[in-house]
Amino acid sequence: MSIEIIAILVLLIIFVIGASLPINIGILGFVASFLVGAVISGLSYDEIYSVFPVELFIFIAGITYLFAIIQKSGVVDLIADAGLRLVNGNLGLVPWLMFTLSLVLASVGTYGIAVVSLLGPIGLKIAYKYKISPLMMSIMIITGMQAGSFSPLNVFGIIVNGGMQSRDLAHSPALLLVNCFIYFGLVAMIAYVLFGGHRFLKNQPSTLGLIASSAEMMHSGNNEPAQKRNKEFDTYKLVCLAAIVVLGVLSLGFDVNIGFAAIIIGLLLALIAPNKQGNVIKELPWGVIFLVMGIVTYVGVMEKIGVLSYVTGLIADMGNPVIATLTVSYVGGIVSAFASTTGFLASIIPIGAPLIQHPDLSSINVISAIAASSSIVDLSPLSSAGALLLANVQGIKERVFFRQLLITTGVFILLGPGLAWLLFVVIGMPW
Repeated sequence: MSIEIIAILVLLIIFVIGASLPINIGILGFVASFLVGAVISGLSYDEIYSVFPVELFIFIAGITYLFAIIQKSGVVDLIADAGLRLVNGNLGLVPWLMFTLSLVLASVGTYGIAVVSLLGPIGLKIAYKYKISPLMMSIMIITGMQAGSFSPLNVFGIIVNGGMQSRDLAHSPALLLVNCFIYFGLVAMIAYVLFGGHRFLKNQPSTLGLIASSAEMMHSGNNEPAQKRNKEFDTYKLVCLAAIVVLGVLSLGFDVNIGFAAIIIGLLLALIAPNKQGNVIKELPWGVIFLVMGIVTYVGVMEKIGVLSYVTGLIADMGNPVIATLTVSYVGGIVSAFASTTGFLASIIPIGAPLIQHPDLSSINVISAIAASSSIVDLSPLSSAGALLLANVQGIKERVFFRQLLITTGVFILLGPGLAWLLFVVIGMPW
């Protein structure tokens, strides 16, 4: 068996173990980097160290550090609270409000599981009160969150854009976000119609009382009386909002290292209000950071020993890059349903680089299809987001809702990658 096949099999084993056992696959990635790289392939330690993704580490650590500070300021609650009051009693707009809030919060850097933990209880409470399908509400929250997760300020977007940039592949953070918004917006629209959300547009019972109480849920952990939210606190919120806007503009319109920019902005916010920092560093998603670093390091080792050239040959043998893209999209959907979407995204760009940069295909559309296919399955009750929704559902037995989530995930695995491939590769976006 060739070393290239061994390396690929080890990667698959990493995902299987990570899906079966509560072990961070980043640990497995680092161990595999040593075993496959140094022991089996004979790479030197310096060669292994050289593939550690320093730039990606700065990206993820910087963005998550900044957002941890912003989250402590109350800005996330402020955005969600304001959004909840915009529907003005129109019940049919509530599912779209959940989609929009999920999209906005994820787009400004909120980690996906945090978005679901914030909006899941609110959306499912409203669904129970007004007999809206809890499955539809869950889909709206998840699709909005996933669309926003490919923002250049969120972990998924950072991984995809950083991977493309590090290999000099043509990419656009703005177009990736637009493509994912189109895809997940279409999925949300289909779910909204299939589950009868449009019927509630004709009836407008007053939901303002429930929405107000739901908004209060988000502040329930804050025992500080409203009158103590003084001008300094409000000013700090405005400064944090301005920080989000500045970072967003820099990420979309300027050639600036977003990781370092986020760290600098975060430091400025910390200096402005040092008493509000608390345990910011401890609250960073170190598990996610470790996961990405370990997997990307191992993929770098795979590249060193010639796996990239081997995959290039396989794609050439397949003959049709369009069909190859469909195959990779389905692999992404299946793997991500049982393992880490973050880990798959971190590994697929370097391995699939020959396909992404194929002259007959748009690199932006190819990576959009793969990214969308890999993340559409995160509704699964076996995932953290799906489990949160399952824990907060009301008016339906948990085992029934579990089965609904599982069946819907199966439908997404079956149809989701095909829809993404059809939309981005076969039809193709004009860019």
